[in-house]
Amino acid sequence: MLETTRSVAVVTLGCTRNEVDSEELAGRLASEGWTLVEDAAEADVAVVNTCGFVEQAKKDSIDALLEANDLKTTGRTQKVVAVGCMAERYGEQLAAELPEADAVLGFDSYGDMSQHLRTILAGGSVPSHVPGDRRRLLPISPSARHTSSSGVALPGHQQPAQPAPAATEPAVPLEQVAPATGPRVVRARLDGRPWAPLKIASGCDRRCAFCAIPMFRGAFVSRTPEEILAEAAWLGEREVKEVFLVSENTTSYGKDLGDLRLVDALLPELTRVPGIERVRVSYLQPAEIRPDLLDAMAGTPGVAPYFDISFQHASGPLLRRMRRFGDRASFLTLLEQVRDRVPEAGIRTNVIVGFPGETEEDLAELTAFLCAARLDVVGVFGYSDEDGTEAEGYPDKLEEHVVRERVERVAALVEELTAQRAAERVGTLVEVLVESVEDDDGEPRLVGRAGQQGPDVDGVTYLVDEDGGLPQLAPGALVTARVVDTEGVDLVACPIASPGSEEPGR
Repeated sequence: MLETTRSVAVVTLGCTRNEVDSEELAGRLASEGWTLVEDAAEADVAVVNTCGFVEQAKKDSIDALLEANDLKTTGRTQKVVAVGCMAERYGEQLAAELPEADAVLGFDSYGDMSQHLRTILAGGSVPSHVPGDRRRLLPISPSARHTSSSGVALPGHQQPAQPAPAATEPAVPLEQVAPATGPRVVRARLDGRPWAPLKIASGCDRRCAFCAIPMFRGAFVSRTPEEILAEAAWLGEREVKEVFLVSENTTSYGKDLGDLRLVDALLPELTRVPGIERVRVSYLQPAEIRPDLLDAMAGTPGVAPYFDISFQHASGPLLRRMRRFGDRASFLTLLEQVRDRVPEAGIRTNVIVGFPGETEEDLAELTAFLCAARLDVVGVFGYSDEDGTEAEGYPDKLEEHVVRERVERVAALVEELTAQRAAERVGTLVEVLVESVEDDDGEPRLVGRAGQQGPDVDGVTYLVDEDGGLPQLAPGALVTARVVDTEGVDLVACPIASPGSEEPGR
């Protein structure tokens, strides 16, 4: 006799890479008979995909686990399970300090997650993850990784699941799981957005002094183009119009497959996938950006005019201390090269303020760079120690109040500069993906993103008709619009009719 169908909610914290992992995990669970629900209060099990990147993300993950635990008394929820980067990074320690979580499971558990959840629901226990440096699981040589990575868990890489034990419920065929031909895609969409992240690689081989990601995500491993194209086709069949290529370092894509220019050839293939109308590239390391990669991004119709470049700072000496490369002059030269190819480019970055040993002269280099760079979006982060990183042991730490004051100073400058940059776009044409209708004090607003705006954190474009009203456009429409105003970093744009058409866009 088959056991009663169980329900699960996957709650995601953190970045778009985590979103891919959550949707793959949801697809695995759905294919093994679990009912996916959106609201954790209506699920038998809440699986919280945590983020372990910076201190605030860790706090948010713990808060989410505690909120899910509260549902045991107010909702249907019986068990709460922690997965994701924070669970991978801290494992047993997190389990000991957070008994509200019924299990803390690492990446190696994902293939057997259905059986683990059934065990937990039945009152059993699953051993907590024992953390380790995942960089040691694969060869140092990138070229040797694809022959030895089959036993290493790589979330978001569509690895085959372990066969289900005979005693459990048989796998349930799921329309959302596998195409009729080609590589198997195990993924379930957890939202109805017209864009989706698509993972092209995992891990990182860089050794930035402040970053712990390589320790818990492991060495860099590319997915094959065949796998990426199959998943893009799967997304295109589900009304996804834009795919957002994510990894820890897109400029390294292909190095372990023997071809660092593989992404250049992949981009036009992705733009030809049925249903996909826009491809967005993210996570570019400035020291690894090649002129021919810029040519490929600029010269491929359908690739968004968007450059997500991880500068982190602009003082050469401080960047060396961070174990990074570059300086203000080289970064400005790189931006010139981008804009020579794509004058309308949207460019975003993140910077760290208050790194150990940062002087006022270093900070002046950073602010001078920001003033000259004309960036569209800048994320400003205050330095904090990350467990196990090189910088954790550095001397010359700045006092917390000094870091906080510098963050406030740089953030205020960035707010002014990015608003000015948005204002420069008034009168220009942008291509906008319509995403949703939101309520603004009782008034509906049509919200989308221009090609220059990345998802979630880069601002939005509000679409209005010539009279300032609401255009008749549905989410998923891709329209050409003229920017008529700004609201901080957000754009206000009016759709224009396509040539030979009475309707704007397509």
